[in-house]
Amino acid sequence: MRLVFLVSFLRILRHRDAVGVDLAPDKAVVLDPPDAPLRAALTAATAGDHVPARELLASTRAHAQWERRDAYVSRLARTALHHDGWLDAWLAESPEDPDALLVVADFHLHQAWKVRTSARAKDVERDQFQAFFALLEDAVPVIGAAAELNPADPVPWRIALTHARGMQAPREVFDAYLAEAEARDPHHFGCHAQALQYLCAKWYGSHEEMFRYAERMAASAPPGSRLHALPLQAALEYRLSEADEPEGPDPYGPKVDAALTRALALSDTYDGAGDREAAGFRNELALLLIMADRPAEALDVFRAIGVHATEYPWNRLGDPRAEFLEARSDVRLDLASQIPFFGRPPAPPADAPDWAALTPRAVAIVPAPPADVAQAALICGFSLRTAPAGEGYSYVEVVPEVTRGRRAALLPEEPLTAAAETFTTGETWPALVLHRTPERCTVTALHQGRQLATHTWDAESPAPDHADVQDTAAELAHLYRVADPRPLAHILRATGDPVRHQADLVTALGLPPVPPGFGGDTEILGAIPGARVQVRRSILAGMRDTMATSTGSHPSAPDNAPRTARWWLTRTAALALVGTGAALAWWSPQIGWFRASLLSGAALYLAGSLASALRRRRRTAS
Repeated sequence: MRLVFLVSFLRILRHRDAVGVDLAPDKAVVLDPPDAPLRAALTAATAGDHVPARELLASTRAHAQWERRDAYVSRLARTALHHDGWLDAWLAESPEDPDALLVVADFHLHQAWKVRTSARAKDVERDQFQAFFALLEDAVPVIGAAAELNPADPVPWRIALTHARGMQAPREVFDAYLAEAEARDPHHFGCHAQALQYLCAKWYGSHEEMFRYAERMAASAPPGSRLHALPLQAALEYRLSEADEPEGPDPYGPKVDAALTRALALSDTYDGAGDREAAGFRNELALLLIMADRPAEALDVFRAIGVHATEYPWNRLGDPRAEFLEARSDVRLDLASQIPFFGRPPAPPADAPDWAALTPRAVAIVPAPPADVAQAALICGFSLRTAPAGEGYSYVEVVPEVTRGRRAALLPEEPLTAAAETFTTGETWPALVLHRTPERCTVTALHQGRQLATHTWDAESPAPDHADVQDTAAELAHLYRVADPRPLAHILRATGDPVRHQADLVTALGLPPVPPGFGGDTEILGAIPGARVQVRRSILAGMRDTMATSTGSHPSAPDNAPRTARWWLTRTAALALVGTGAALAWWSPQIGWFRASLLSGAALYLAGSLASALRRRRRTAS
C-alpha cells in the first residue's frame, strides 16, 4: 500500500501540470456570470437606477423569452436582497407593472429562504420558521397580481411552485400550479425543475416519483431542450441525499447512468466551451461524473464549462466557487496519478480555447527594497522580477516559465500569492498582492507567511456584508498603520468599478500607486528602471545563496556552468543505488516508514538535480 501511494505521488508530481493545462485559470472562474444586458441592469440597480432592469424585463415579455426572463427575474430579486431602493422606486412609479411585481414576488421568496436557510427542518429554529412563513404569506397577493397582469407568462407559476414547496401545500395545489405552468409553456425548464424539487424524497415525494417525472419530461422535450438534463438533476439529487448510500446493488444505478448518457449527449449539441445556457447542467454533470468515478469525462466537461461555474450544485458541498475549483483540481490529480511515470499525458484538444485574455494579472507591492525582497524570495520556487517602487518600496511579479518547478507544481494555482507566503515569512514587512481580471479585482495582504486579509470587487456582485468589511478594514489598518479604518471600509464596500476601487485602496494604505499598465500585459515591470529578474532556484541552492549573499545586495543568478562527466557518472550511480534501496524499503514490511522516507527523499533530490542539469544542458545547446 505504501509503495502504491509513493508511485501515485511521483506520477502526480511529474504529470500534474500537463493534465488539464488547457483549463481556464482559477482566478478567471466566476459564479453565475451574467450576460451583458443583465450586467448593465445589475450595475445600475446597485447604484439605485431601476430603468435598465425595467427595460430588460419588458423586452423579455414582449418577445416571450420566458427562460431568459426567469433567469433575469431571479438574479434581480437576489440583488434586491442587498440593494432594494431601486425596486421600491420602480414599484412606487409603476405599481401595476407586471415586471416589477414579478421581481417583488421572487424577492419575497428569496428573502424567506434566506431567513430559513438551507438547513434541514430539524436544524431550523422556531422563530426562523415563523418569519419564513410570514414572508411567504406576503408573497401570495403579489404572485397572483403578477400572473393576472401577464396571463401568458409561465414565470409567476414557477414562483408559485417554489412557494407551494415552502408552504407545504398539498398535492392538489401543486398539481394545479403545475398545470397552469404547462398550459403557458409545456417545456419551461424552471417550472419543471421546481416541480422536481417538490417531488423528491426530501420534500413531498419519493425517488421513484422524482425519476419517473424527470424521465417523462425529458422524453417529451424537443431536441436540444434543457429538459433533457432534468433526469441528471434527479440523479444528482439522489446521489447527494445523505440517506441514499445503498449497501447492496444500487436500485437507481441504471437510471443514474442513463441520465449521464443523456446529459453528455445534450452537452455535445452546444458549440464550443463556455456556453452560458449550458453552464447550469454542465456543472451538475461534472459533479455527478466525479461521483461516478469517471474523471476523464469530468475533465472534458470542465473544459466545456470554461469560466462559468454555477452556485448549484456546488453550494450543496460548501462554498460554491471553492468547491468547484477543488473538484476540478482533484480530477486533474486523479488523472495524473493514472499515467505511468514515463508515460505521455494526453494532449489537450486541438480546438482548446485560448484563455490568455482571462489569465489574471498579478503584482505585489512590498514595503521593502528590491534587494531585500529578492533575498527573502530565494527559496520561493518561482522566478520573480523585482522593481523599485519609490524609496523603500518594491513591485514584484512572477516571470512565466515554460515548465514550473517541482515545488511550484505542489503549491496553489496562483503563483504570486504562493511566492509572497514564502518571502514574507520571517520578515517584518507585509506584502499586498493585487489581481485583476476582466470580471474582478482582488487584494490579498500577507504577513509572516500568512494571508491576513483578502477582498474582491466584482462588477456584478452586491456590496459585501458590513461586518466582514469592517473586519478586513481593521486588519489592513493595523497591518499598514492607518489610524482610521473607516475610509478603508468605505472603499471595500464600494461597487461598480473594481479597477478604481483597487487603486483607491492602495492609495489609502499609503502605498505606491498601482504600476502603469497593470491589467494589460502579463509582465509589466520590465520597463521600470532598475527592474531585475531572479531565476528560480532549488531548495538547496536557495539556502546556499541565502547564507552567501551579503545583506543589501541583489542575489546573483545561479551558477549554470556545464557539469563534468564525473558529476553525471557519480550522481547517476548514486540515483540507481538509492532508488533501488527506496523501492525495497517501501516494499519490505521490516523497514520503517522513516528510513523509507529518507531514502525516497534522497532519490528524489538526485533525480531532480539530474533532470535540472539536463534541462539546462538542452537550453544551452538550443
